[in-house]
Amino acid sequence: MASNYAGLLADKLDQEGERQQARQLRERLARVVPALVSAQDAGHGVSMGQLPTDNESRLNTVDVSRPQSRDIDLVLPDAIQGRLDEFLQCVRHHDQLVRAGAALPNRVLIYGPPGTGKTQTARWLSGQLELPLLTVRCDTLVSSLLGQTSRNLRRVFDYAEQTPSVLFLDEFDALAGARGNERDVGELQRVVIALLQNIDALPDSTILVAATNHEQLLDAAIGRRFAFHIPMPLPDASLRTVLWQRWLGSYAPASIDWDELSDLSSGATGAVIEHVCMDVKRTAILSGQALIDKNELYRRLGLTQAMASQERLSTTEQEIVWLRQWAPEHFSLRALAGMYNLSTRKITSIIQAKKGGSHGNKKGVGRR
Repeated sequence: MASNYAGLLADKLDQEGERQQARQLRERLARVVPALVSAQDAGHGVSMGQLPTDNESRLNTVDVSRPQSRDIDLVLPDAIQGRLDEFLQCVRHHDQLVRAGAALPNRVLIYGPPGTGKTQTARWLSGQLELPLLTVRCDTLVSSLLGQTSRNLRRVFDYAEQTPSVLFLDEFDALAGARGNERDVGELQRVVIALLQNIDALPDSTILVAATNHEQLLDAAIGRRFAFHIPMPLPDASLRTVLWQRWLGSYAPASIDWDELSDLSSGATGAVIEHVCMDVKRTAILSGQALIDKNELYRRLGLTQAMASQERLSTTEQEIVWLRQWAPEHFSLRALAGMYNLSTRKITSIIQAKKGGSHGNKKGVGRR
């Protein structure tokens, strides 16, 4: 009864526009897993109301959440979005495809650099299917005890089979690394074998999502276990523009040159763009401004790009020199003076003092 009332409260909050509070309440409710508490699978001997745990640490090896698709803003290239939509269609019409002899296992492998949306995609799939997301915790799944990791895997897969859900294996290469390399040990080989056996034993209707930053490190036998392979590339120029516009929204001033912003953020992931947008929006809100400051947006983007280029900007002087070199058309002497509360003479002196010296631009990534 308490769970039902809490669900009604979440719906009411949602209707009143309090989406974040509604989402937090629903995710807290999902951890209770009310639909599983009273169920018991005698065959496997695993209580469905109790999450699988590691015997050594006594910590749960699975986190349960219930993402809402309306709370997930997923922006992907058209071709990748099309593949995900195809996967969803296969899941939703699995029984029909089985009768026609055309069914594929409901398994998808997502790979690409960090920050490109792999975890967000898993949450989006869960939300679209309106199923709980079971996220495997590799930190507790992998045990120091001989054979315990394989037993933990078995419990996780048993648990996932007992209720409709999306089983999400993040950092998949930690479990499915290639066998036979020079640093391999027998226990790692046994973990990979146990993983393959557990995947093979899954019913085709069980939804399995795996994600990795290093697909080249996966064991050769892993690929054929997944019917869908989804690459997550860095966003191209047009997608970067969409991301900037989406995340800045009504806080963006009319003077922003979207093409220039997209050009300056070349090589940035969607997560980086989101992070920069959230930073400048917070600054605007705390300053009581209705719009973000364009100079602050470019400054934060420039410093983020410096970090990506392994620049170490530990002083204000280094920041000024980097920004001036990175985007000289935007960071004029006057603009830098205003941003750092210095005179243009002082800015000129800093830049001239650093000319020909080393300020950390090891890779020469300045655009001009």
